[in-house]
Amino acid sequence: IASALVAGNPLESSQISAYTLIVWFVVGVACVSLFSFTPGQFIAGLQVVRVDRPVRVGIVRALARQLLLVFIAPALVTDVDGRGLQDRATGTAVVRSR
Repeated sequence: IASALVAGNPLESSQISAYTLIVWFVVGVACVSLFSFTPGQFIAGLQVVRVDRPVRVGIVRALARQLLLVFIAPALVTDVDGRGLQDRATGTAVVRSR
């Protein structure tokens, strides 16, 4: 998708990494808020859930979660439950769906 957005040869473009990050961000927010999983999480049998109530994650939490993933990389730091900082901050958790 990102290479289709770049004019000319995408392998020689300096903008391909920025477009890739933007596409990843939009797909992450849209999929988690609508379906509770990204395409990769779906293939792996995982989903994102709220820990306080049994409802969908929602656009605000999905947006905050992706912003934290983009700018801070909190997935590298986990707690004793295995939840990343992005999940702790947004009140979500990644769980097995099957």
